[in-house]
Amino acid sequence: MADIDHALRLLQNKVRRQILERLVREPHYPMQLAELIGVSQQAIKKHLKELEEGGFVAKLKVPSQKGGPPRTIYTVQEAISIRIDLGPDLFNCEQRKLPPGGPMRLSSKLPQVTHSVAEMVSGRKRISVSEGVGHLAELNQVIENLDNQRDALISLHQHIRNRISQGVDSDFEQYEERAMIHSIIEAPEKRLDLNLLSRELQLGQRQVSELLEEVKAKLQRQISHRAGHVIAAPENSELYWWLGDYKSN
Repeated sequence: MADIDHALRLLQNKVRRQILERLVREPHYPMQLAELIGVSQQAIKKHLKELEEGGFVAKLKVPSQKGGPPRTIYTVQEAISIRIDLGPDLFNCEQRKLPPGGPMRLSSKLPQVTHSVAEMVSGRKRISVSEGVGHLAELNQVIENLDNQRDALISLHQHIRNRISQGVDSDFEQYEERAMIHSIIEAPEKRLDLNLLSRELQLGQRQVSELLEEVKAKLQRQISHRAGHVIAAPENSELYWWLGDYKSN
């Protein structure tokens, strides 16, 4: 599977996207693609080679209907999802691999409302067009509803980040401190990769560790100030990683 940078480079080309759009329907010969898309066969072969090297398509040899040598046909190989969220105080770009398996294997990950569809198509090698269209229409509506919910969640996420950013600008004077804070904001559930941050800020390991201690102290003072100098939590509560001791690997 191509990494996200390579995947985006491949998909930014309109002809390559048109090729994939055709191939997801059914396998095609290079000559067919050239005629359908309206570019030379030589250009199509060049694009197919790049898509093949990126893991997006695979080529197969099939017997010639005219009795000649086997012909090369192309089909889509990869199943991925690429998500890009961009806005003020928001940037997320990730490539996700779609889960493998048949309908029943996927059922534990599917929304409850789609379980009946998974049960009806499980174990069947063929589904009629009329039945399949009905199932797809139902799934399309579920996907649309989930996308609307995700859009609302991303918007709420962006709203909170925007409000945090206003405080970051006023409470942290040094650029390096703000960069560290934004790294925490982007993935609050994960510990900072100090080695990566050291390279990004062009600081030594000792400087980054000292910077982290300064940032931790300021964050702890913020919490104390907001809570009236007392931090109350249930017994055995899991604290944010930056409230305790931190050791880099």
